[in-house]
Amino acid sequence: MEEAELTALAGPRPALPAAGRLRGKICLVTGATSGIGRAAALRMAAEGAAAVVVSGRRHALGQAVAAEIAALGAEPLFLAGDVTREADAAALVAATLARFGRLDRAFHNAGFQERRAPLAAQGDAVYAQVFDSNVRALCHALRHQVPALLAAGGGAMVVNASVSGLRNPNPGLGLYSASKAAAIALTRTAALENAPLGLRINAVAPGRVVTEMMLGSGIADMRQVAAGLPLRRMGHPEEVAAAVCWLLSEEASFVVGHVLCTDGGFLAG
Repeated sequence: MEEAELTALAGPRPALPAAGRLRGKICLVTGATSGIGRAAALRMAAEGAAAVVVSGRRHALGQAVAAEIAALGAEPLFLAGDVTREADAAALVAATLARFGRLDRAFHNAGFQERRAPLAAQGDAVYAQVFDSNVRALCHALRHQVPALLAAGGGAMVVNASVSGLRNPNPGLGLYSASKAAAIALTRTAALENAPLGLRINAVAPGRVVTEMMLGSGIADMRQVAAGLPLRRMGHPEEVAAAVCWLLSEEASFVVGHVLCTDGGFLAG
């Protein structure tokens, strides 16, 4: 997307200065080749992370993100893979531990949204893709990332949910909304299970953010969507990334099982 078009939808990019919130940490991001995942990986590097491990299905984009991470001063590691497959999710953590010896922070961002259509028109293949990407992959992340985080002393994990998991904003995204509601339930359960062990788990719930997935959702007039939000604009991926890194930082040390809505006021209306 051209910068002028992005600005028309989301306004000028905010400055959002980093403050060393993740200094020295070994961080991991799934679904990091574009959008919020890429923005979060770069924000981690800007916040002083020692290393940022990124995964995704698109090799060329992953290598590009790794180069951007290195330019920001963190050591990158890109691993191509599909975290809906447990073997890939396990290999991601194993490679992180083999390279860096520990895992301190994790952002599970991988997800998928179906094209808008009534529920009766969504077939089993679409159902499987949505729930594999948004629920099964999260179960894999919890199964493999949580033990690694606990072994390093606890730390923090953030899950990318959605405002659609709290309130379906429009007809046509029933599968996505249901899968994100499940993701929120899993996040809260995992938070309760692991908080006594020293691991904080929270979620972010983005609203209308200018990403590849949002732009491909089948909405004809994105400017109308932007104008209908309380801030009269959509969000930048970098704004969600800043919230993710705050939740992962010690500044959020008493925040557990929370769903932080980075939605420009959408749910307030």
